[in-house]
Amino acid sequence: MCRSIKPLFNFEPASTTQEVEAAALQFVRKVSGYRAPSKANEEAFNRGVAEIAQATQRMLDSLTTNAAPHHHEHHHHQHLI
Repeated sequence: MCRSIKPLFNFEPASTTQEVEAAALQFVRKVSGYRAPSKANEEAFNRGVAEIAQATQRMLDSLTTNAAPHHHEHHHHQHLI
């Protein structure tokens, strides 16, 4: 499943850990050039994902805004013909 990184800040309900980790995974895949790492690189790859997820969560927790929260839109694309 190939998803691009999406905004996660200021949502109701709050963005989930899974969403933060999914964004971190996309980031690591993008910068490393690996869709899935080799065995030799697996540990570094997974550590990178975990560290970026933690940094992302810290950043989201410390951001402030006066804007109204966004609502998560569930993308159920129904093609109306």
